[in-house]
Amino acid sequence: MTAPERPPVRTPLRDAGALPPTRRGQVIGLLGGSFDPPHEGHVHITREALKLFGLDAVWWLVSPGNPLKAHGPAPLPRRMEAARAIMRHPRVHVSDIEGRIGARYTADTVTALQEACPEIRFVWLMGADNMVQFHRWQDWRSIMESVPIGILARPGARLAARASVAARIYEHARVPLGAARRLGRMEAPAWCFANVPMVTLSSSRLRAQGVW
Repeated sequence: MTAPERPPVRTPLRDAGALPPTRRGQVIGLLGGSFDPPHEGHVHITREALKLFGLDAVWWLVSPGNPLKAHGPAPLPRRMEAARAIMRHPRVHVSDIEGRIGARYTADTVTALQEACPEIRFVWLMGADNMVQFHRWQDWRSIMESVPIGILARPGARLAARASVAARIYEHARVPLGAARRLGRMEAPAWCFANVPMVTLSSSRLRAQGVW
């Protein structure tokens, strides 16, 4: 069956004024999500990713919405404001790139960034819980084949992530932790699973507790 055609990304990134500052040759981690709400767990894995994967910077890509979730998130301006308030680091930038260019899927975002910044090496970052369902993402193989992926362990998802569909299919592309700092210089497919000290927070739990 042919996959349904997606609408093209509307606005070139350079024209959208959406890009944080860059320098040629940088390795930049991309942490996407709804951040509904952003919390110390996001901050924690971002700081760990900077160290573990030898990144020059990390961009938080606050998405307009998650196609895999039935209910929409809080308004984007509210989530952007909260993200910038909690994530204070000179090498971390909070961006609404996806909303500015009209990208709905991660594959579109990665393609747009690579086309706009051919002089930059990107690493897609995600928690181990996302690796479990990665094969459900739109064009997930395209993502895997186009950008290295750094996976950070989160509570309850270590074993499931290692046994996931994506991990089994791309076992040959797994990078040992000892080579993690070189991940951004490797050609895709390449992915590295990193265990990190865990913070047991989640956006869904915070919403359920009524603190957001």
